Amino acid sequence: MNDYIRICEVEKYYGNAANVTKAVDCVSFAVEKGEFVGVMGPSGSGKTTLLNLLATIDRVTAGHIYYEDTDITELSEDALSEFRKDNLGFVFQDYNLLDTLTIEENIVLALTLQEKPKKEILTACAQILKLLQIEDIRDQFPYQVSGGQKQRCACGRAMVNQPKLLLADEPTGALDSRSAQILLETFTDLNREMQATILMVTHDAFSASYCGRILFLQDGKIFHELVRGTKSRKVFLQEILDVLSLTGGVLSDERG
Repeated sequence: MNDYIRICEVEKYYGNAANVTKAVDCVSFAVEKGEFVGVMGPSGSGKTTLLNLLATIDRVTAGHIYYEDTDITELSEDALSEFRKDNLGFVFQDYNLLDTLTIEENIVLALTLQEKPKKEILTACAQILKLLQIEDIRDQFPYQVSGGQKQRCACGRAMVNQPKLLLADEPTGALDSRSAQILLETFTDLNREMQATILMVTHDAFSASYCGRILFLQDGKIFHELVRGTKSRKVFLQEILDVLSLTGGVLSDERG
């Protein structure tokens, strides 16, 4: 299988010559199509900066990022904007939904703005609503539904265009434990049913245990990697906690 996304010796510095901060320090890894990858590390380890570089929100100082044959580090700002719109999906901690639109309208907004055929929009939306189990709230507004339902709507909006990569930044941070579990099971369903390629930044071991592979960052470098393989989620969770204990990032998590 060919690498779907390649991060090659990427570096990101902030500051000036007198006071330089290396947020990402010569990081290289690859993501296969259909992988669910987690990125973990203590505060200040570079995980959010790495996500922003992959999201084209920030630019690398050195190195290259390839989505299949496209080197996004070589694209102009206009080309990056188009690439982001056509290829990336985002799920944030604070939902970023429009309260004046229904759940269904929020999900299909991007397709509507792209002037896709109405039949295509309705088909895509119906598939997403069913997969995310939010068909019964399609005509409600974000302020009328729970935090977990809002976040599933945000997932639907991110996935309706079938992006090359779904980027999730602490997506369970604002959710209670039950809603977080439902959202993580939703990611698993998107990964399995739609072959969604997902990269999730999280500080939470419970959330990370749903991933197929975890990259651990410290001081801007990848210092460890875990692959779930055929292990149960409970066993994988314990392995994650063992690694986090080495970084001082351990969470006391009894949820699963």
